[in-house]
Amino acid sequence: MTGLVVVSHSRALADAAVALASEMLHGSTTRIAVAAGLDAETFGTDATAIVDAIEKADDGQGVVVLMDLGSAVLSAELALELIDPEVRERTMLSAAPLVEGLMAAAVTAASGASPSDVAAEAGQALTPKRSALGVEDLPASGEDMSPGGESAVVEVENPHGLHARPAARLVTEAGQFDAEVTLRNLDTGAGPASARSLSQVAGLAVRCGQHLEIGASGPDAQAAVEHLTALARNRFGEEEAPASSAGRAVPYAGRASTPAGRAAPTAGRACRDHPALPASPGIAIGPVFTPAVVDVEPPDEQFDSADAQSARLRDALDAVRADIESLRATTAQHSPADAAIFDAHLVMLDDPDLVAAALERIESGVPASRAWAEAVAAVENEWRAVDDPYLRERAVDVRAVGQQVLRKLAGIPDATIDGTGVLVVDDLLPAQAAVLDAEKVAGVILAGGSPTSHAAILARARGIPAVVAAGPDVLATEPGVTVALDGSTGEIIVDPDSQTLERLRGEASRAAERGELARASAHESASTADGTRILVAANLGSVEDARAAAESGADGSGLVRTEFLYLDRAQPPSVDEQIDTYLAMADALGGQRITLRTLDVGGDKPLRFAPQPAEENPFLGLRGLRLALAEKTLFDDQLRAIVTVAHQTPISVMFPMVTTVDELLTAREHLDAAITSVGRGEPAGLEVGIMIEVPAAALKTAAFAPHVNFFSIGTNDLTQYTLAAERGNTSVAALADPLDPAVVTLINRVCRGAGPDRLVAVCGELAADETATDLLVALGVRELSVAPRAVPPIKQAVRGIDVTTNPRLVERCLEADTAASVRAALT
Repeated sequence: MTGLVVVSHSRALADAAVALASEMLHGSTTRIAVAAGLDAETFGTDATAIVDAIEKADDGQGVVVLMDLGSAVLSAELALELIDPEVRERTMLSAAPLVEGLMAAAVTAASGASPSDVAAEAGQALTPKRSALGVEDLPASGEDMSPGGESAVVEVENPHGLHARPAARLVTEAGQFDAEVTLRNLDTGAGPASARSLSQVAGLAVRCGQHLEIGASGPDAQAAVEHLTALARNRFGEEEAPASSAGRAVPYAGRASTPAGRAAPTAGRACRDHPALPASPGIAIGPVFTPAVVDVEPPDEQFDSADAQSARLRDALDAVRADIESLRATTAQHSPADAAIFDAHLVMLDDPDLVAAALERIESGVPASRAWAEAVAAVENEWRAVDDPYLRERAVDVRAVGQQVLRKLAGIPDATIDGTGVLVVDDLLPAQAAVLDAEKVAGVILAGGSPTSHAAILARARGIPAVVAAGPDVLATEPGVTVALDGSTGEIIVDPDSQTLERLRGEASRAAERGELARASAHESASTADGTRILVAANLGSVEDARAAAESGADGSGLVRTEFLYLDRAQPPSVDEQIDTYLAMADALGGQRITLRTLDVGGDKPLRFAPQPAEENPFLGLRGLRLALAEKTLFDDQLRAIVTVAHQTPISVMFPMVTTVDELLTAREHLDAAITSVGRGEPAGLEVGIMIEVPAAALKTAAFAPHVNFFSIGTNDLTQYTLAAERGNTSVAALADPLDPAVVTLINRVCRGAGPDRLVAVCGELAADETATDLLVALGVRELSVAPRAVPPIKQAVRGIDVTTNPRLVERCLEADTAASVRAALT
């Protein structure tokens, strides 16, 4: 007889489901084994327990395994790999709902049916309920969504899966097509979910490495699937987390642990029950202040009419939308990239499922505040139920948006943080973190949170030192007590002794002096002690970035990522639009030279209006200059815009992803044609260069030199291509160190091949690493292009170099065997 195995996170739930199914057997017997919970009270699943259950349920005919959700599926799959191959052959995993499926499977198994028949009957267990509720059957995975439907499967590569920001990007872009788009998590069986609903997309709980099926029907079905497939390969536009020590717990060597349950640590001792995590660098010392951050509960309200209550809710949503857009603009002043945090909040406000759920409750007679609170709670609980801790953390975003709307409905002012010193609180909403006053708030300690939380990201954007995940004991610290924290290591010391205070204040003072001196001299040129000037320029992705760069004292721009004009739009920018934007950036920088990198898109950065076939490895495919030469109209239009601007302000044009001399010569032919087309002769200040991102180009720099005015080394790509280690892949990210001796050797090769007459710049992340400045200058680099806020400290690092030529340092680094050895030589 076919045996059954029930896999659940909850022992109580599994036992109850088995008891309910047994009621349907009427004296018949079916062999049912349970593998549920880590013990009788602890939620979780265990692959070895599932193996034992399968062996117990199997009598030689076969076994059908039913699972509840998430890791239950993964654990069951792992169990199949662990059992005897003969048993594996006759064991089936069922995607049926646990309760209904188990009841159907038990009855069918009792009749002596085969495992395949039992699994098939379990899979149909929802049919009676769907029929009773008038719900039409949905197509099976892999079938067309409707006549003419399209589908594709992609692997999600985002380190934290399809969390709030990439999910918001997917929802936003899916909504631009005239198509019904649905999604399924093929690894867990979750779905289908509407790609227009952020809550449904998040509910799929798609983790890194899992497979997402994209299905679409309608006039734009093919275009939608192609675009979303390309978007997924680009990690839904999600950039890497800021380079920092955030995310790594720093052990407190040599310190004893505080017994659990005690009050705040005594004088001079660290909070040690829950080793804190560094989240925003810097040292902060000050008195604790702990303002109450209390959630708003829906008030008791009289229900007048559904129309009136619906109007109240819509007015509140509109008001909160305006507030979030204002917060986004405020955050963009400090960090344009981090302002995207609020994009997910805006998408949540427009989530059709969330709003519809609230409106349905209103129609049934529930007042607006309670209807909204209940709808938000349902979505928040769905997010908190997923297995992935990072995705669970995004439930905070749902709560944040829900609270903002509730406050509007209740007429309560937005929650603000007011106080001076070190803020100690359980957690912060993004809206609160975005408006912290760095003049008053010396530092932030969160009992909860993580280095990837939006509160931590926004603290970094505002330059406020922060430590997170400090544990609940820290909340017992009395207001007014002095606390010291180091946001670079995660160290927290409550009521530090005089010696510790002196040490920390000394470190903070020296860091502050360096920062103040760097800012005070930011608009001065940066030269080494022996008189060699090093340009410190800025990497830009918007006119807003250009203004920030000017305020930071940048020597022009060493890299303008012009693709910001092309991405996320249905049509390419016109020549006039490009001209206006480039001139605005040059004007913001006071007419200093800007380096315009030609369109750098391709498989990993797709264009809606120029779709390309999906590539197995987009990093090695049609991207950069390769794609530009294939899309000649786009390329020629951009070059005409660049040439036109070059007649009015100093411009350098830079070609990305160059591998061969022939590619460069062809690109120069297009540039010459653009000069002829504009018709005013060659601009006097126009310079031409290439990016060195491919090892092949670095090794033959001398062959390129006669055809260019400068080289710019993109250390991000050069590192990953040299070491075969993608920075976005968490499994190999530790290998992708730009100070690996192999990468240093290639940088040295570029500087030697360029000769004395051609400038060599570095525009990758290595340029902003102060420990590497001495080495880069010694190798021959004469321009460093960094994020705007990194300009002052890098200029100051240049001024701290005694001699430009340092052959001993170069030799030690070139002969080192590891990146760690190189770093040791630089300290």
